[in-house]
Amino acid sequence: MIGAAWSSSDTYLGISVAILLLFSGFFALAETSLVRMNKSRARSLRDQGRHGARALVALAETPEKFLNPLLLLVLMCQLISATMVGVLASRLFGAAGVFIATAGEVVVIFVVFEAIPKNFAVQYSDDAALFTAPVVSSILKFWPIKWISGLLLSIADMVIGWFGSSGETAKMTESEVLAMADVAHEDEAIASEERNFIHSVIEFGDTIVREVMVPRIDMVDIADTASIREALDVAIETGRSRIPVLGEGVDDIVGIVNLRHLARLVADGRGEDLVSAHMGEAQFVPETKRVAALLTEIRRAKSHLFVVVDEYGGTAGLVTLEDILEELVGEITDESDPSVEDEDEVQTIEQGLELSGRLNIDDANEEYGLALPKDGWDTVGGLVLDLAGGVPEIGDSFVTERYRLTVMRIDGRRIEEILVEPVTNES
Repeated sequence: MIGAAWSSSDTYLGISVAILLLFSGFFALAETSLVRMNKSRARSLRDQGRHGARALVALAETPEKFLNPLLLLVLMCQLISATMVGVLASRLFGAAGVFIATAGEVVVIFVVFEAIPKNFAVQYSDDAALFTAPVVSSILKFWPIKWISGLLLSIADMVIGWFGSSGETAKMTESEVLAMADVAHEDEAIASEERNFIHSVIEFGDTIVREVMVPRIDMVDIADTASIREALDVAIETGRSRIPVLGEGVDDIVGIVNLRHLARLVADGRGEDLVSAHMGEAQFVPETKRVAALLTEIRRAKSHLFVVVDEYGGTAGLVTLEDILEELVGEITDESDPSVEDEDEVQTIEQGLELSGRLNIDDANEEYGLALPKDGWDTVGGLVLDLAGGVPEIGDSFVTERYRLTVMRIDGRRIEEILVEPVTNES
């Protein structure tokens, strides 16, 4: 009957609807906060002695066990409450009442029992997860919930299988991991150093030796006819712990001498011996070898220095364990390296960047937010040489699509310093 009087059964229906909606909001809060929680964070909260952390750790370690039951409970609460509201509205107000009540409940459920709990869970995920974890753990022990959700999930898997799914779990790609790291950094969830380290680790597998080696022109070496004392002086003056020994030329590296070994020989009174009598065996590696593979070879060979050879067998440079580690953790300096002043001064492209010609283009683009082209060269100096078509002179400028590159300092044929400025409409 339309317009029927309110009865005690209507009161019970109203109370039931309110309780179901509260449960729906709680489960929505639990779903969002628990999905955002990872194992390491849950264990950290447990180590801090936070209430509810033990239950949280158990849930975080097996997310597949709580997600589907929670989704089922949310759906059940919302459907049952919607049915009750429809019955109540139909009895009291007729068909028009059903329509109005349904529309109103959609708004209430979305705003009050979906959007608000989930937004709260996003902003206060730790507190929300700790609050909901013990209750969710208790509910999951109720076997009908586990059985029904498991049955429905099995049916869903079977239906998916009919459409030709291989059943393999999708794997996260490298680009997705990098994107997640960038988003986490933008949200201030991780520091810039952590974001850079993640990028370095992911990109490490694609890096080849040529990109991290010390080029031949920068190598410090010693002739095999030099004495132990002379080699020690060179090592001390240049701050090198290992030096390649040359035979008939730079492409004839016949061995490696070690600073500590040289010092021990001088202390033993053998400083006038030739280095050729005390050098170690040189290890060689092609410039196209991947750095990750070389790291394994370094561990096997127990040698920290490898001579890099090009496709023609000539010496392209050398690579050390330190060069490889710097790809992961950034520049490593010690007391023998020149100090860098004004480290807190941050250069920006708007002011003009003074870059070393030996700076890797990928590193320059990442560190300073540039978009320098890379096509057949590895360094900023290599880019300028290509633009110049030869060896430029100090003051020469070259323009790419976005930047003006000016040669500031040259040492022989090597470009030491380049000023990078943005190209403006006026220029």
